[in-house]
Amino acid sequence: MDAILDSIFPLSPQFFVGALTAVVMVHLILGTIPLLIYFERKISAYIQDRMGPNRVGFDLGLPVLQKLFRGFGFWGLGQSLADGLKFILKEDYMPKGADRALFTLAPALAVVPAFIGWAIIPWGGEFLLPTIEFFGREWVSGGYASVMVADINVGFIYLLAIASLGIYGITLGGWASNNKYSFLGGLRASAGMISYEIPMGMTILATLLLVGSFAPSVIVEDQVRNGWFILAQPIAAVVFFACILAEANRAPFDNAEAEQELVGGYHTEYSAMRFALFFLAEYAHMMTSSAFFTLLFLGGYHVPFIELTSPEATGFLAVFVKINVFFIKVVGLVCFMMVIRWTVPRIRYDQVLKLCWSSLIPLSLVLVVATSIMLKLGATEWWQMALMNLVLLIALVPTATLLFNSKTVNKKLPMAGSRFSPLREQDVSTAPVSRTALDDDNPFNKAARPV
Repeated sequence: MDAILDSIFPLSPQFFVGALTAVVMVHLILGTIPLLIYFERKISAYIQDRMGPNRVGFDLGLPVLQKLFRGFGFWGLGQSLADGLKFILKEDYMPKGADRALFTLAPALAVVPAFIGWAIIPWGGEFLLPTIEFFGREWVSGGYASVMVADINVGFIYLLAIASLGIYGITLGGWASNNKYSFLGGLRASAGMISYEIPMGMTILATLLLVGSFAPSVIVEDQVRNGWFILAQPIAAVVFFACILAEANRAPFDNAEAEQELVGGYHTEYSAMRFALFFLAEYAHMMTSSAFFTLLFLGGYHVPFIELTSPEATGFLAVFVKINVFFIKVVGLVCFMMVIRWTVPRIRYDQVLKLCWSSLIPLSLVLVVATSIMLKLGATEWWQMALMNLVLLIALVPTATLLFNSKTVNKKLPMAGSRFSPLREQDVSTAPVSRTALDDDNPFNKAARPV
């Protein structure tokens, strides 16, 4: 036994911190998602001038629990818990003709990538771990470790690869449901993912050119020294944010589940916990993509003028503060996505693809070329890059207006009888025009004629 323990222990500090980070962050994200659902209900209510959930407490309306949790129902804080219990207790329905294996597998394929994508996110920077010893044995070696699950140099490539896997669950769920509306929703999601992956990759490339590394920790340290990339690359930040909205199927790009057109889209036939997994995957993708945006453009765990959030601070208090700062930024971005959903109307599916291929892809390509030129000239200060973005925006807006301003797009067709196209009085006729109806010898007309 001692020989086996000697071969396993002591653990490296990165392995120990990575495993601990994985356990803590999985439970933290799982606990935050019900709170985010509650936030979405409240934000939508405030925007629509409603109250939102304000009655359901932790007693769930049960007399047994009302005395125990009396006073804890303020603001409807138990609504998310009630929703979770509802999903558990609902009937798990499977439509006739559905592919049983893929119908069951699809929700898992949607939720798993969302919960492993953030493995390369440096939540708390570097941590100086002391040596852990007990029972006369060294179990964990002391040393520096990154507060992340996997400290790998190709972290961004891993995150992009994992993010693209989530579309398999949506597409398979739509196809396996044996429902044409679900299948159309899956096709829409696939086309959107293929399209918006291109400008997303280009904007990441335009930003990483300034860093010269794919390592997430290096990207944060570069922003600490030279300023957040949202100042140096504002166009890339806007394009990237639009792309993560499309990747997460959030409004105004939620055509994969457009209720007015597809009933519910790819999850129309799902109920109970299968549907809950799709619901969970959507919010988990929102959190992962917001963490990606925070890492790339908002300095990660860094806050200017606060010493505890600098990369040099490696104590326990510093790590705790950094994790909280990073998480607050992520939750703020998710709430901003909610505001967009309840403010900006859904755009048509053809407009979603046209926006990507006609605007975002050319803009991101030009941005990569302009960034490369600035890098060659040695003008990489944040204000120089911001000036380049401003010049690029001023030059491209008139060009895009001339190229894509077609008068035939979205031309209104008159609908006879509407308030915009009223009928003329001489065009209105209520008398029958069919020869059969006008024929007096028709036995049906004689039977219908009053005696």
